[in-house]
Amino acid sequence: MNAPIPGDSSPHLPVLYQEVIQALQPVNRGRYLDATLGAGGHSWGILTASSPAGEVLGLDLDPQALAIASQRLSVFGSRAHLVQASYVTLLDQIHALGWQTVDGIVIDLGVSSMQVDTPERGFSFLADGPLDMRFSPTQPATAADLVNHLSEQDLSEIIWKYGEERHARRVARAIVENRPFSTTAQLAALIAKTLKGQHERIHPATRTFQALRIAVNQELQALEDFLPRALQALHPGGRLAVISFHSLEDRIVKQVFKRESQDCICPPEQIICTCGHKAQIRLITRRPLMAGEDEIQNNPRARSARLRIAEKI
Repeated sequence: MNAPIPGDSSPHLPVLYQEVIQALQPVNRGRYLDATLGAGGHSWGILTASSPAGEVLGLDLDPQALAIASQRLSVFGSRAHLVQASYVTLLDQIHALGWQTVDGIVIDLGVSSMQVDTPERGFSFLADGPLDMRFSPTQPATAADLVNHLSEQDLSEIIWKYGEERHARRVARAIVENRPFSTTAQLAALIAKTLKGQHERIHPATRTFQALRIAVNQELQALEDFLPRALQALHPGGRLAVISFHSLEDRIVKQVFKRESQDCICPPEQIICTCGHKAQIRLITRRPLMAGEDEIQNNPRARSARLRIAEKI
């Protein structure tokens, strides 16, 4: 974070805070969507900048995050509308407020500090906890369900596709041969033993844990569903700011932004356009914005953050 947030007592530091506020350019009486509310850091900035009558709709599946954000944003009264819901349902949530469109949207795709730092949530192997990894306790499948019941082939595909782990087959085989697992420490220890000497810069379990989290929460499919709906929800001139944390997410955002900023998406070799596609957006960032050294020192998790911004035509 480049500057402290007034009244901030939350343990979560909103990534690229200043850049997001500058991107959305909040105005009085504007309506904004914080699609991944978290502890409410970005919403705080939007509500402050859009004073006295700007409004924010904040969505999050995590009841822990909603409780913290609700207390934090209570100073804004009825200007803050907080709902426990997936960002995929944004159109329904916007219409439920009687809104037709919004003037800006931010989505922060990273796992929050409070999720990672709560062992009971099972997101991290740095502290022992149950193999859970769900954003919401109402979701049906946990990470333990996947590692204990999927076939070796299915596990290998998940670890390779979502974790980009080049030793995915070896990890999947070891999991199947040694299951069941119930805690993060058990799984991390097995992976470390299996891949001893293979990873030098990161913990050997890092990529597998990322893959399981993505699979449990169906994160990439949710992002693909979200982006066209977000563009539909934006008022002309409104902006969409997307913060991603790994190449799989950023690739999806980059591809969608590129496609929707072009009039024609026919194959290059096709002489006459037959697609009828019209550009929906203009790109505000050709390359993603990244955190500066000051922010990274205060919040090391910001190091991998990538911010892409587009404006509805």
